[in-house]
Amino acid sequence: MKILLVEDDPFLSSLLKNRLQKEGLEILLARDGEEAMNFLRTADPNLVLLDLILPKKSGFEVMEEIKLDPQIRNKNIPIIVISNLGQEEDIIKGKQLGAIEYFIKAKTSIDDLVTKIKEFLTQKTA
Repeated sequence: MKILLVEDDPFLSSLLKNRLQKEGLEILLARDGEEAMNFLRTADPNLVLLDLILPKKSGFEVMEEIKLDPQIRNKNIPIIVISNLGQEEDIIKGKQLGAIEYFIKAKTSIDDLVTKIKEFLTQKTA
């Protein structure tokens, strides 16, 4: 199972990457929205963990671009948003743009996030 982690915070991305690799998952790491789009065009991740506040392209812009790009859209790659944006309108917008889950960083522990990711990947392969 391959996960594209899109996170510009070096500490958090390292923490998440190491934790998910311990679970036996392969991690592709993108530090900005443009890099994320490049990975989505060339790799086939099973899941995208997407921050919203990113350099070059925001997570919202990445999700909008996925919808406009049939090459990526047709892959139907599920997106889980992990963000500090916790306003109701941000959550609604994230889900409207295709996020299957929306986690607020301040309210979600790494363990909870990893459990949810594993649950989702297990359901997807079942």
